Amino acid sequence: MKNDRLQELFNAHCALPFDLLGMRKSSIKGLTKGSANDSKEDSAGNSTAVTITCWFPNARRVEAVSWLPIYEPEERVCRDMEKVHEDGLFQVMVESTDPLVAQSSHCRFRVTYDDQTFDKLDPYQFSELTFHDFHYDAATLYRNQGAHLTSSEIQGQMVEGVRFAVYAPHARSVSVVGDFNQWDGRVHPMGASGDGIWRLFIPDVKSGDRYKFEIRSAQGDLLPHKIDPMAFSIDQHPSFACVVYDHQQYQWNDQRWREQPLPPALEAPLNIYEVHLGSWKFKDGRPMSYRELAEELIPYIQEMGYTHIELLPISEYPYGASWGYQPVGLFAPTSRYGTPDDFKAFVDACHHAGIGVILDWVPAHFPTDSHGLSNFDGTPLYEYPDPRKGWHQEWNSLIYDYGREHVCQFLISNALYWFDCFHIDGIRVDAVASMLYLDYSRKDGEWVANQFGGNHNLEAIAFIKRLNETIYLNYPKAMTIAEESTAYPGVSKPTFEGGLGFGFKWNMGWMNDSLRYMSRDHIYRKYHHNELTFGMMYAFSEHFVLPLSHDEVVHGKRSLLYKMPGDEWQKFANLRAFSAYLYAHPGKMLNFMGSEIAQPNEWDFNRPLSWELLQYELHQGQQKVIRDLNHLYRNEPCLYEQDFHPDGFRWLAPDDSGNSVLSMIRFAKDPDQHLIIVVNMTPTPREHYAIGVPQSRHYQVILNTDSEFYGGSNYPVGDDFRPARKPLHQQPYSIALNVPPLSAVFLKPCISQE
Repeated sequence: MKNDRLQELFNAHCALPFDLLGMRKSSIKGLTKGSANDSKEDSAGNSTAVTITCWFPNARRVEAVSWLPIYEPEERVCRDMEKVHEDGLFQVMVESTDPLVAQSSHCRFRVTYDDQTFDKLDPYQFSELTFHDFHYDAATLYRNQGAHLTSSEIQGQMVEGVRFAVYAPHARSVSVVGDFNQWDGRVHPMGASGDGIWRLFIPDVKSGDRYKFEIRSAQGDLLPHKIDPMAFSIDQHPSFACVVYDHQQYQWNDQRWREQPLPPALEAPLNIYEVHLGSWKFKDGRPMSYRELAEELIPYIQEMGYTHIELLPISEYPYGASWGYQPVGLFAPTSRYGTPDDFKAFVDACHHAGIGVILDWVPAHFPTDSHGLSNFDGTPLYEYPDPRKGWHQEWNSLIYDYGREHVCQFLISNALYWFDCFHIDGIRVDAVASMLYLDYSRKDGEWVANQFGGNHNLEAIAFIKRLNETIYLNYPKAMTIAEESTAYPGVSKPTFEGGLGFGFKWNMGWMNDSLRYMSRDHIYRKYHHNELTFGMMYAFSEHFVLPLSHDEVVHGKRSLLYKMPGDEWQKFANLRAFSAYLYAHPGKMLNFMGSEIAQPNEWDFNRPLSWELLQYELHQGQQKVIRDLNHLYRNEPCLYEQDFHPDGFRWLAPDDSGNSVLSMIRFAKDPDQHLIIVVNMTPTPREHYAIGVPQSRHYQVILNTDSEFYGGSNYPVGDDFRPARKPLHQQPYSIALNVPPLSAVFLKPCISQE
């Protein structure tokens, strides 16, 4: 061996360890060293020899042991190996007929360190396990890269271990370090094969073992230990170590959920409870685990009547105050609340309860933590190299380079991974607007125009379209939801129609306008009536979700309750009326945890929700009205079936700004199934308020947010809603009712006519 090659091995710079280590045949004349049998000579008088070379830093002695079943030690043949270099390189040369190698192309090693001896397998005899290709699919890289438990039968004995693979094309060398080698980067250098992927099968590594990658840049500089970008499990601070995990060990029990036919998503009820798992509720002074949440959170969601739960990002993240929006380990459910199996059990329990699971997913940026993707192989492998494209000034984070194929494959593979391995039902893609625009949150001179001189990130747009196409191709029942706050056209239109391909889009305009209106003093609301009605001008331009999310109750924005004007009773009445207005408006809906109990404080990720408030009547009333609205929503097709078709909605009196009253009709596909909704946004009751109705059937009140059951004033609405043949509001009939202060009233036609 050339000395410079050996020095690379000794100093953890080695890129081709299989050229130096392992077992190889050669023809050598006059072989005697290590020989135990007569040699076989070729026609030139040379004998066929086998050279075995192994690398065990700091070992005192190594013996090569024949590959025979370990339970027959008396039949094992041992050969002392010469220590050819003091750093721990050992070698022995034997004839091919030697019992050490005659029956197998592999051997074992008996390694002595000081006074302790261990039986070890050497990775460099297993090139077939190291370099064999798993089924390769660009969209499912997680099946090929990362850490995968692997086994093979050799001479009747199973060899089990882990096959590691990581993409680091600009690295000079990569080693696997972990508990199994005392985190010594010299012990397990990985092999390069020309495709930028470094690979190594290490025998005897098992599920639960911790590891990272030790990478040297092209210049030979040692980088901080890096996590596996496709690690399935990652420890918390301070180690941030990756953990080998077996995805096959969990046995799913949600087959019925996954196989059940579902109505078209646009025509189905979608009522989302947004949750930060670490602060929903504490147990014994700490956040609940995944399995504890399955026992308490899921029955609560069932009782409240939500159809789906949406989780703030659970991909592993180092900084708790980021709420998960600065992820480092995209393939690892955060270990704050348990193992990947525990999270699978949570999803399983959701599906058994009839609840869909949506994950917040963050492909827009990633943090600069030294153990993460930043400068991964000594170069900006995942991020744009130009900070004018690759640095989020608003969030102090890096931006993925969507123009690189391996980045797009990595992100799309990750999205599919959550559907495949964790059976989730949808993703909500965070910060889409920041991906679409090169000048997002940047001043003139701080951004780079695209090739046509515009401000659209054409690479990101192409990536988003490809992402949605791939998800829906592989998981037709999935849903993708965009958090997109601009007027970019066609966010939720199919890509074949020129859209981005999302299933739904958050309606940030509706959210901002309606919350601005609700925060106004009652006497000024009549001057801003359009803030509640303007949303219907574009309500059918996209497939909208109406979000009252976590972003609206943090950073000094106040809780929903304390956005409302007036005294305590008026604040609660406003919140009940506004909640009902949300359910009456076309679009799917989302409510952040805590809004259903009228939490007065802003959300704090470090503290549980204030469940103790439910001892008070007004907080109970808010929870009851949300529960009843949820069940009403699910039971009345007119509230969801035509959310995205103009036939599903009709204004009755959108322009009654003087009274600050809104009235509307929601229709199902069957027009006989409809509801009348009247909302009064002032503390003044509106007596004998006339509204048009489409049918002559009697109408009955099915929900009134002013009911004393919810903590309201119980103002009398009336009891005789017999339609009169007086056309009004472009309807053939009309009724009159008293509209209570700060309330919403839902009326439904009776099934049978008196």
